[in-house]
Amino acid sequence: MAKRALVGIVMGSESDLPVMELAAKALDRFGIPFELRICSAHRSLHATLDYVKKAEARGIQVIIAGAGGAAHLAGVIAGQTTLPVIGVPLASSPLKGLDSLLSVAQMPGGVAVATMAVGESGARNAGVMAAQILALSDAALRRKLVSYKEALASEVGEKNRRLQRRRP
Repeated sequence: MAKRALVGIVMGSESDLPVMELAAKALDRFGIPFELRICSAHRSLHATLDYVKKAEARGIQVIIAGAGGAAHLAGVIAGQTTLPVIGVPLASSPLKGLDSLLSVAQMPGGVAVATMAVGESGARNAGVMAAQILALSDAALRRKLVSYKEALASEVGEKNRRLQRRRP
């Protein structure tokens, strides 16, 4: 039996999936169950609102929303729930994500969205941020995050050692 999803990953379009899967991979790394959905703030508003209104009752604790262009998805979701919302701006327009970044970051007062970087690193970091939020009430997850951060530091140290060996 699959574990009940704790994180909802939503995206505005199927074309966003290759980037948003990086959030899913980050959650997988920590053993956090999640669900993936395509919801559009513009093309399927009623379905998006229905998803948001039922999310908490299904056990969702954090929502990650990725969208490009006008990128209203995270803001629409944040306006309809008290769950933490993490926005991932996607580079799907000729403006290469700048429009999305501004749309996700420029929320009106009272409608909070944690905004990540544009694209792949933003999606990955959204997964890590969701893990950090969930770890506030989960000691085992907190330990996994500590190990993860230690591994990141170790990777940097190893890369530096390799660099120093190459230099005369």
